[in-house]
Amino acid sequence: MVLISPFQKLQADLGAVIASFSAGERLPSEPKLAKQLGVSRATLREAMRTFETQGLIRRRQGAGTFVVGQAPILESGLEVLESIQTMAMRTGTSVRVKDLKVETVLANEKQAGKLGVPIKTELTRVTRVIGTADRPAAYLVDILPREFLPVEEFPKKFKGSVLDFMLERGDLPTVARIGVNATSAKSDVAKALEIQRGDVLLRLSSRIYLASDEVVDYSLGYFLPGYFHFHVLGQIQS
Repeated sequence: MVLISPFQKLQADLGAVIASFSAGERLPSEPKLAKQLGVSRATLREAMRTFETQGLIRRRQGAGTFVVGQAPILESGLEVLESIQTMAMRTGTSVRVKDLKVETVLANEKQAGKLGVPIKTELTRVTRVIGTADRPAAYLVDILPREFLPVEEFPKKFKGSVLDFMLERGDLPTVARIGVNATSAKSDVAKALEIQRGDVLLRLSSRIYLASDEVVDYSLGYFLPGYFHFHVLGQIQS
């Protein structure tokens, strides 16, 4: 017999409640829902985080919690670095760019180490939110040497991907070093993605190299798990 923990039962019960509402409908208030499910509001909020990161519900400050429905899933293999826009085109999903910010910053110790430049070197920092359906789905940060991409040369009709821009410009990246892990949302990322601080996200970091072994882009991407599926194709050694 499989034993189900109280929290697992709560998630199952909450999932059934969510499934009984149509996309766009508002769920009962937290006090009412907590009473209905027989749990505290704090425990209920913890369970709701799971469904929010899956993209099934969306909490709006002062308005309540709304059912989103099944989110479109963007899938990609990590053997090849590609933009969200490329992933979306493959599945026929529409994505949009919002909160774009392009600025010159001075390299801190970590950025200098990742890009192989001295501390306080001028860098170009590009941040933006990528949305799919009716909500934000990813928060992206690209940091590049200013001499490679000055702020004043940044494209006015930016489509959302620094990698795609580099390829269109004629740059020839040769390799990308990619890392992926789970992380909890910090305040600025949570605000950008309209989630709660501490919610679980997928975090991808990458460094893009030119043929000269020069690092020209250090990027960080924070993704809502319910909207993205990343996989690795492994070879079996005989």
